[in-house]
Amino acid sequence: MPSSSLFLLGQASTAFSGGAIGALSHIGWAAKAVLVVLCIFSLVSWAIIIYKGVALRRAYTQSQIFLQVFRKSSKFSEVNSVCLQLKASPLVGVFQAGYLEVNQQVRGGSQGSTAPASRPTVKSLDSLSRALARAATVEATRLERRVSFLATTASVTPFIGLFGTVWGIMNAFEVIGQTGSANLALVAPGISEALITTAAGLGAAIPAL
Repeated sequence: MPSSSLFLLGQASTAFSGGAIGALSHIGWAAKAVLVVLCIFSLVSWAIIIYKGVALRRAYTQSQIFLQVFRKSSKFSEVNSVCLQLKASPLVGVFQAGYLEVNQQVRGGSQGSTAPASRPTVKSLDSLSRALARAATVEATRLERRVSFLATTASVTPFIGLFGTVWGIMNAFEVIGQTGSANLALVAPGISEALITTAAGLGAAIPAL
């Protein structure tokens, strides 16, 4: 066996004698860079998942409290006074927008006429509907904040892992070309790089789905 083959075989034996930890410590710089990038994506994704989970749970709990108050109360002013304690609920933002719009219309109507307030006109109902729609959009955007990063992670990280896969396979073929032998011990480090980066890419993408 040529001396180069013996050297590469010795490297492979050293790399795999330590198991998975040994394989990780002997992978190439490109695979290490891929793993670092994937780890960053994964850590940020998990932070967002935990943060959004807590935020959505709090929003759900406060929304249930708001609905109970809204159904039991006979005055909007009473409901509005409770809203200060339930800011996490998206229903609160929608209600406050509608409450503000109604108050503005009532004050505007009372300033222009001394007669008792009439029933809302079609115009006032349209304004109220637009105010509620705008508030609903704002609340939906607030709930979905940072979720786009999870979609980016789910779509990008598999391809980053695939880059590491291709790089590892290229290294395996380079060893075969240098030694003229397809000995498993010689090509195993390159294949190991490919499999590790593939698994890391999937591991970062799957939780973000």
